[in-house]
Amino acid sequence: MVTLDDLIIAREKMKGIVHTTPLDYSKTFSNLSVNNEVYLKLENLQKTGSFKVRGSYNKLISLSKEELQKGVVAASAGNHAQGVAYSSQMLGIPCTIVMPKGAPLSKISATKQYGANVQLEGNVFDDALAYALELKEKMGATFVHAFDDDAVIAGQGTVGLEILDQLPDVEAILCPVGGGGLIAGVALAAKEKNPQIRVYGVQTLACPSMKQSLVEKKPIMVESTPTMADGIAVKKPGEQTFEIVQKYVDDIFCVDEMEIARTMLMVLERSKLLVEGSGASALASLIYGKVNIKEKKVVAILSGGNVDVNFISRIIERGMVESGRYANFSISLKDKPGELQKVLNSITELDANIQSVNLQHVGEHIYPGYAQLELSLETKNHDHIETINNVLRNKGYEIKDNC
Repeated sequence: MVTLDDLIIAREKMKGIVHTTPLDYSKTFSNLSVNNEVYLKLENLQKTGSFKVRGSYNKLISLSKEELQKGVVAASAGNHAQGVAYSSQMLGIPCTIVMPKGAPLSKISATKQYGANVQLEGNVFDDALAYALELKEKMGATFVHAFDDDAVIAGQGTVGLEILDQLPDVEAILCPVGGGGLIAGVALAAKEKNPQIRVYGVQTLACPSMKQSLVEKKPIMVESTPTMADGIAVKKPGEQTFEIVQKYVDDIFCVDEMEIARTMLMVLERSKLLVEGSGASALASLIYGKVNIKEKKVVAILSGGNVDVNFISRIIERGMVESGRYANFSISLKDKPGELQKVLNSITELDANIQSVNLQHVGEHIYPGYAQLELSLETKNHDHIETINNVLRNKGYEIKDNC
């Protein structure tokens, strides 16, 4: 099993290669979490945009000269791919990354820019993994596991060492959990230094593999559903990571998609930080009261910030809908001069900002003499939306919510 000394050695070897990321006190999130002092560990500002580079680099520098010459192979649809590619580039060794064909183009491009040979195989991660293991045998290369590896765990654990240096009197740490590499390293660092520190893991309800494994007392495979926190959507935790989590982690909590979306938007608005779904999960658990912490010094790890550009607008829109900041609905109105203006005047009088207007005169559900008006509005909150709906209904309009 990994030891505290392994983490300390890893940190020394990584100096100048990876960033010591900031630990940022947040008054906003402190106020939202029952008078805790909340600090954000900004791994979204790490090289390659996530903590993953720590573990991959530490793994690579643990290899022999002969192993390095033969190169490395990894399978990933995202952050691990970029971490391994960057680390390989730093060490000047051959690197092949197998990614599923459906991986975001931005992540494929970023991985290639770090110098990796990217091969697309299969439609899901499991297909890519199987092919990567075949390549490993053919090439004689070393396979770099995303989480279930001593050197990888030790590298990720340097996040914990940094937190303890930056906030020596930290009382609780919240950490996203997928396969378990990050929380295993962080928990080991924290508990070995100070057993009184509480360490909590956070998963998405869409894929609670570590939480269920702890219940079953062994790593198990779980069914998963689509989630915006794809970075922690790991169906089965690692054997080694499970042992460490079972020994050191106090509890695992789960958050849902609504809570993740709202937290991503809140972090963007309040802290001016872009975090991915998995990166927002730990903070979401605190804001939405999943973990019972009061009047403590708490660190939430924002594990990554690699959000696909095409996905950002959808996340923002979803978060705005969930918080009542955005409304999209349709109205059937008489097709005659002045009717559109009446509706628009009613809305602007209620201080809603009209973002888009689409008026259709012909359609399957549009009766002769009528038109269908679709409106997108920027609103203040859910009460504001309800007021708008009530005013329009009182004026005889039928409203269909499109959100």
